[in-house]
Amino acid sequence: MATESGSRIAVVAAIIGNLIIAIIKFVAAAITGSSAMISEGIHSIVDMGNGVLVLHGMNRARQPADESHPFGYGKALYFWTHIVAVSIFGIGGGMSLYEGVSHIRHVAPDAQMGDPTAAYLVLAISFVVESGTFMVAMKHFLQAKGDTGAWQFIKQSKDPSLYTVVLEDSAALLGLIFAFLGIFFGHMFNNAYLDGAASIAIGLLLMSVAGILASRSQGLLLGEGVNPDQLADIRRRVELDPAIERAGDILTMYMGPHDLLVNMGVCFVPGTTAEQMHEAIRRIEADLHSAYPETNRVYIEAESLPAEAALTAPPGS
Repeated sequence: MATESGSRIAVVAAIIGNLIIAIIKFVAAAITGSSAMISEGIHSIVDMGNGVLVLHGMNRARQPADESHPFGYGKALYFWTHIVAVSIFGIGGGMSLYEGVSHIRHVAPDAQMGDPTAAYLVLAISFVVESGTFMVAMKHFLQAKGDTGAWQFIKQSKDPSLYTVVLEDSAALLGLIFAFLGIFFGHMFNNAYLDGAASIAIGLLLMSVAGILASRSQGLLLGEGVNPDQLADIRRRVELDPAIERAGDILTMYMGPHDLLVNMGVCFVPGTTAEQMHEAIRRIEADLHSAYPETNRVYIEAESLPAEAALTAPPGS
């Protein structure tokens, strides 16, 4: 799929970019002793590791179903996205917060601040590289969301791989701005505390991003279905079939970013023969797959028949 390919490109670009930036930031932190630069180095290392985890989740999600996982491995991406959220919160946000608080607690009020030139140079290079990876991720993000609002798309999307990179890169760019402001104003006012304050701001920023990702991955792991408008459309499509009198409960769940399960009960028009029922089921399956290509499994139960005559129709029946 084009969207999946775009997600993979964005993730790989982010991994490479963050590796380069992390090395540069830690070198600058060693030269300047800046707390904000240390936090930014940690931030880039965490982002690089998270990119690897998301890529691993994408690869696991593509594994075909087997006896132990008859519905496939699609939710592996949701699991690893949740691990990414925990990583951003605990390692990225937690360590940046700790570094900032520690710096403020131990710095002397009259401490002399080192030459910030190296830090400014690294921040400028990092901003250019981060902007490049952000543009790659944003390009595919905009293609995927179409006319949908960005926040609405994040809330509705069942593929967290792309918006995870966009959120991380956005936080990275904001983090660079916070680091620059902390170093710049710290030197302007000869106040070393501002450098630690910037590190704290970076930590809180990362924790906020982690909160968004954790909320979305939790919903996906618990088994989100289609949104209300899509559910109403599925019901309308089913009830438009001439052999269907009405649709009962329609249960949906995403087994992966591109794997939707639909389970429903229907009442057939009285007098419908078994052959006509099978034909109707095939029509419904084809129509749903046409409207929602991610629909890979459709199970239909004939509620108007006795229990022993209930029909279950997996794909290709």
